[in-house]
Amino acid sequence: MSALERHPDSRSHTGLSVEATASRAKSGRLALRFKVEGRMSMVALPERCRPERADGLWEHTCFEAFLRAADRPDYLEFNMAPSGLWAAYSFARTREGMKPALEVADIPINIESRDGALRLGALIDLSTVGDYAATPIWQVGLSAVIEDPTGAKSYWALRHPPGRPDFHHRDCFALELPAA
Repeated sequence: MSALERHPDSRSHTGLSVEATASRAKSGRLALRFKVEGRMSMVALPERCRPERADGLWEHTCFEAFLRAADRPDYLEFNMAPSGLWAAYSFARTREGMKPALEVADIPINIESRDGALRLGALIDLSTVGDYAATPIWQVGLSAVIEDPTGAKSYWALRHPPGRPDFHHRDCFALELPAA
């Protein structure tokens, strides 16, 4: 797993570490794993519920993955909450043309909380989402929004662009996954 960096403007969650990893399977699936470790009492976790698509997950503790084909402006965003709720969106270009990625029918999420850590795993089937499964190189951004009990948030990513947190920025797509 790779350590996610806390954005320098984030004032909360100094006692945490956040890690993430992504891998690509031959079947056109994106496997994701996230781990939060440390002072878990400082992490606001939503109640678990029936897994389903939901909007606004980034307003609370949430894990995110952004995926684009190399050399293309369009991309996908996936949000997974510790509650089991999830979302999938497509964008025509950076922050433009957002719409639900309805080709993603479900995102199975595994959640485990023990030994002072929260672990979340997800498997996303991209075989029916445009030509992503056949794309030679995926560029992936891994990120997290961590909310504390007061509602303050910290923003974590493999890489942050200059300025305020912006997970949609091209610099955040820091991981390359070639076809298997």
